[in-house]
Amino acid sequence: MSSPHDSRTGAEIDRRAFLHGCGGLATAALATPGLATSGESAVALPAGKAEHCIVLWLGGGASQIDTFDPKHRGDAKMRTPGSDYDAIPTAIAGEKVCEHLRRTAPLLDRAVLVRSVHHDVVDEHAAAVNRMHTGRPTSGTIVYPSMGSIVAHEKPPVDQTVPPYVIMGYPNLTRGPGFLGARHGFIYLTDTRTGPAGLAPPPGVDASRLRRREKLLSTLRDRYRERNPDETSIIDYAAVSERAFRLAGPRFMSAFRVDREPAALRESYGSEFGQRCLLARRLVERGVRFIEIAHNLNFVNGTGWDTHNEGQLNQHLLIRELDAAFSTLLRDLDEKKLLDRTLIIISTEFGRPPGFDARGGRGHQSGAFSVVLAGGGLRGGQVVGETDELARTVVRDPVSVPDLFASVFHALGIDPLEELYSGNRPVTITDRGRPIRRLFA
Repeated sequence: MSSPHDSRTGAEIDRRAFLHGCGGLATAALATPGLATSGESAVALPAGKAEHCIVLWLGGGASQIDTFDPKHRGDAKMRTPGSDYDAIPTAIAGEKVCEHLRRTAPLLDRAVLVRSVHHDVVDEHAAAVNRMHTGRPTSGTIVYPSMGSIVAHEKPPVDQTVPPYVIMGYPNLTRGPGFLGARHGFIYLTDTRTGPAGLAPPPGVDASRLRRREKLLSTLRDRYRERNPDETSIIDYAAVSERAFRLAGPRFMSAFRVDREPAALRESYGSEFGQRCLLARRLVERGVRFIEIAHNLNFVNGTGWDTHNEGQLNQHLLIRELDAAFSTLLRDLDEKKLLDRTLIIISTEFGRPPGFDARGGRGHQSGAFSVVLAGGGLRGGQVVGETDELARTVVRDPVSVPDLFASVFHALGIDPLEELYSGNRPVTITDRGRPIRRLFA
């Protein structure tokens, strides 16, 4: 496949140059431990077991050295590089995490710490967010679909009365369906206690009246589609509209009755972010395939995970919220026999450097940061990749964004090399990514 910045068509790309490039990729693959080589099909790996995915998105750039890849202590006042907190042991022998992940640490036998994720976007939050949602650089010629939209496209709905893809966070283009079209977009939740207001019928409109309205609208839609058979935007809009009527039923809307859960469980999940994680578990039970929950509660420390300046001072409050929500979600899914079928991802757009700025905060770093994978039938209790003594650079088993995406898709039973089409242009699901073999072996 051509570069996203290459405006040539496939027919214009020199075949010998393309084959030469593929040979180089094969050589690189053989030199990268733990990855399926380019000569090995993803189906040669043990099949992925996950049916659902929950992403906990730490928007702003979570500091790996202060969370899942701790090093020796630094000192913000003295401008001495290093971790801002002490480290504690985990269920993974010989490995430690930040002291504020106290509830998570003993559960990491069910997770994989991927400490060597990297890309080349440093100063541009929007571009880095796009990279970590689509798996590719931005392009002037094509809008790529997000991970969630690809899952919605590839995995049929468990139930037609629930959506395949739900967002609790920021509903922007980066998280959208791109060239796949609106029917593979997301349902955006603003009020997680009552569900989407747009799906609830107006007061006084009972079920019988709603059915009559739906029948009339369906007739009008069918007539318009017959007159305009080639307008894909209309077809997509009609599909979304029809789905909205199905979602207004009790199966999906009942998920928002979080108050029916035991008080002790709700308290264990913690903050609003935690309550959204509890809602995610209820959505998984009803068949939702992909859920993203953003943890950008800026009022907690003033900056969210973008811990420049004074934002670093209260970063521990964010970490504790993540600790409560993630650890409870792991236990909750496990107790309900859903963990092996649900892949949890803790992700962010990039990490932070080990040094402190003049006001005690940290800048941006994309050359080495951490992503956590848990459940989903993966072989947990391990660390993939290693960084140097200050978590600044990758020194062993680098994991590119395409390889990370390929691993996620394989875990969900999706071939990362399958071709989708943007018009007549074939686009592989990942940018030649290869799954991390040791997650499945």
